[in-house]
Amino acid sequence: MALAFIFPGQGSQAAGMGHELAEAYPAARAVYEAVDDALGEKLSTLIWDGPIETLTLTQNAQPALMATSLAVMAALKEGFGIDVTAAKFVAGHSLGEYSALAAAGALSIDDAARLLRLRGLSMQKAVPVGEGAMAAILGAEEAQVQKAVEAGSAAGVVQIANDNAPGQIVISGAKAAVEAAIEAARADGIRKAMLLPVSAPFHCTLMQPAADAMAAALKGAAINAPKVPVITNVTAGPATDPEAIRAQLVEQVTGRVRWRESVMYMAGEGGITRFAEAGAGKVLSGMLKRTVEGVEGVALNSPADLEAFAASLKGNA
Repeated sequence: MALAFIFPGQGSQAAGMGHELAEAYPAARAVYEAVDDALGEKLSTLIWDGPIETLTLTQNAQPALMATSLAVMAALKEGFGIDVTAAKFVAGHSLGEYSALAAAGALSIDDAARLLRLRGLSMQKAVPVGEGAMAAILGAEEAQVQKAVEAGSAAGVVQIANDNAPGQIVISGAKAAVEAAIEAARADGIRKAMLLPVSAPFHCTLMQPAADAMAAALKGAAINAPKVPVITNVTAGPATDPEAIRAQLVEQVTGRVRWRESVMYMAGEGGITRFAEAGAGKVLSGMLKRTVEGVEGVALNSPADLEAFAASLKGNA
């Protein structure tokens, strides 16, 4: 059974995430401690105790979700001898790409934490609160959404930000342009088009200042060849070259998250039949069911999840 590890992005955070793992596995706790040390603050206290409003701030949510994903991977290795090389690919949704890279040994935990803190701060700073927006367009084909985006662009920057799954596309840009695109979508018969409760218009060209900040930071970051190929957001294909990865992490800030295509590549050309979502929640596992048939998605959130997953791998060996 060909396996891929996948890593969630912003929106999956929850107060208390990873606490059971940290209590059960010293290696998982060590991940949180490493992130605390890298950031010079007790992010782990915020992760476990909240408040959720502070945890959800972009600059906190991004390193927090990465820490939880890597805690899962550390617990898997400590408790069951399962590491990233059990998978054929790794992939992460938006910030989850940093989790994937760290899990695959391409980035250190310290660098991933510091880069994600900067990424969150830079993305929030790029567009003043209230000037940008994002919206979910549900139940429509990509061509239909692109048509609405083109109509909305008369009012400013708006583009497809996330192609998550069939019938689940997110657009991003200037608030007036996003609202115009929503109206165009509804006029075209798309019933479900709604603004999302986000603080900035991620994955669009308005994020260029953040991309510039990340380019400068990534220039000095050590990136190694990953132990397994990383399916990147901007190409929906495998990357192993450190310099290509560095460039794509910059491009990702303003570019489209091609998650649907990434999953289709892994399941199609890659032959992946099982996707293990390492971290918080099960958002990506839910998207899998709408994207490809005949594959299994399993969310790894708790010690019990890890035990069941390890037993299933042993049973298929």
